Amino acid sequence: MASDLDGLRIDRTMKGGSSSWASRWIIGGILLFLLFGIGAYVATRMNAAVEVRTARATANEVSGAGSANAGEVILNATGYIVAHHKIQLASKVVGKVAWIGVEKGDRVQQGQIIVRLEDDEYRAQLDQAKGQLAALEARRLELANGSRPEEIALAQANLDQAKADLNNARVTLDRTRKLVSEGVVAKQQLDDAQARFDGFAARVASLDRAFELVRLGPRQEIAQQVAGQIAEARGRLAFYETQLNNTVIRAPIRGTILERVVERGEFVTTGFVGDRGAKGYVVSMADLDDLQVELDINQNDFARLSAKQRAVITTDAYPDRKYAGAIEEISPEANRQKATVQVKVKVQDPDEYLRPEMNASVAFLSDEKKAGTSAAPVGGTVYAPQAAVRDGAVFVAVNGKAVRRAVKTGSTNAQGIRIEEGLIGGEELILNPSADLQDGAKIVVVK
Repeated sequence: MASDLDGLRIDRTMKGGSSSWASRWIIGGILLFLLFGIGAYVATRMNAAVEVRTARATANEVSGAGSANAGEVILNATGYIVAHHKIQLASKVVGKVAWIGVEKGDRVQQGQIIVRLEDDEYRAQLDQAKGQLAALEARRLELANGSRPEEIALAQANLDQAKADLNNARVTLDRTRKLVSEGVVAKQQLDDAQARFDGFAARVASLDRAFELVRLGPRQEIAQQVAGQIAEARGRLAFYETQLNNTVIRAPIRGTILERVVERGEFVTTGFVGDRGAKGYVVSMADLDDLQVELDINQNDFARLSAKQRAVITTDAYPDRKYAGAIEEISPEANRQKATVQVKVKVQDPDEYLRPEMNASVAFLSDEKKAGTSAAPVGGTVYAPQAAVRDGAVFVAVNGKAVRRAVKTGSTNAQGIRIEEGLIGGEELILNPSADLQDGAKIVVVK
C-alpha cells in the first residue's frame, strides 16, 4: 500500500519538462495576438475620418476685397501663390560670364542688360567675316568693270610682236627652202626653219585668243559665281554679328529676379547640363504683378465652381490682408491619383506682400446672395462660434480635412467671438474640436 501511495506522489524536485515549454508558447501567442490587435486598432483610428459638426464664420459687412465681392462662400480651398509666367533666362551662345548686374529681388525693365559674356572670340570671327566679304566685293567690282585699257593695249602689243616674228620666220623659211633646192645648204636647216615658223604661228594664234578675251571681259558664269560667294559671305557676317550681340543678355520682360544662378567667371552653355559644370540659364524671373493661386480642388467639390468664379484670397503670412480674385484657368484633365482638378485663381490687385510659393486660402463666392441661407458675406467684422475657438486657433473644414488656423480674438457678443485676424468670413469651422484633433486630419461633416 505504501509503495502505491509513493507512486502517486508528485515529485516537486523535477525541473523543466514539456508542460513548462507549452506554457511559454501559449503566453507568447497571447501577447502576440494582443500586439496585433492593438496595432490594428491604432491604424484604424489613424486612418478613420473623424466625425465633426461645423458652423460658418460670419461677417457683418464686406470689406478688404471691395463691395463688388459680396456673396456667399460656396467653397474654401488652400493652395500656393505662383507666378503666371516664370522665365528661366538662358544664353543663346556659349561663353564665360564677364559681368552680371542683378541680384535676387531686383526689379528690371524690359531690355535691361542682365549679363555680359566674354566676346573676344566672337569679335575675331566677325572681323574675319568682314575681310572675306571685302575681298569678294573687290573681285565683283573687277569683273563688273572688265579689262582696263592698259591691259587691252598690252595684249594688242604682244599679238603684234608675235605676228612680226611670224612674218620674219616665213621669210627665213622661204629663203632656206630655195637654198636647199639649189644644194647650197643642208636639208636640216630647212627643217629648223619650218619648226621656227610653226612655233611663231602657234604663238600668234594663242595671243590672238588672249587679246579677244581681254577685249570681251570676263564670262557671265564667273560673275554669277562671285555673286553667290558674296551672298554667302554676307550671311556669315550677319551670323557672327548676331552671335556677338547674343553675348549681351537682356531682360525679355519687365519683372523681378527670383533667382541668380551664375557668377563672374562661370561658364554658360546653351543647354541643360545639371547642377555642376556649365550653367544652362543665368537667372529666373517673373512679373510679380501677374500672380495666381494654384489649387487642387477635390472632384466632389468641383461642380460648385465655374469659369470666372469670384473669390477672396488670403495668405497665412498676412491673414488680415484680403485680395479679390477670379478663376482664370481650369485644367482640362483631372488628376487620377489625387482625385482632384487643378484650378488657378488670378489675383486681381497683387502688392509687395505677396510672394510666389506662399500658402494661400481661397474662399469662392457665389454670384448672387441667396435668401434663407446661413452663409455670410466675406469680409468686414468676422465672428466665429465660441465653441469653434480653442487655444487661440480654429479648425477649418477644407476638402475633407481639418486645417488648423491661428486666430486673434477680440470681444464676445451675441454673434459669437470676434475674430480680428485669421479669418475672412464664410469659413466652415469645426465645433468643439477634440483635444487630439491634429492639423490635416481626415474628417467627415455630420449634420
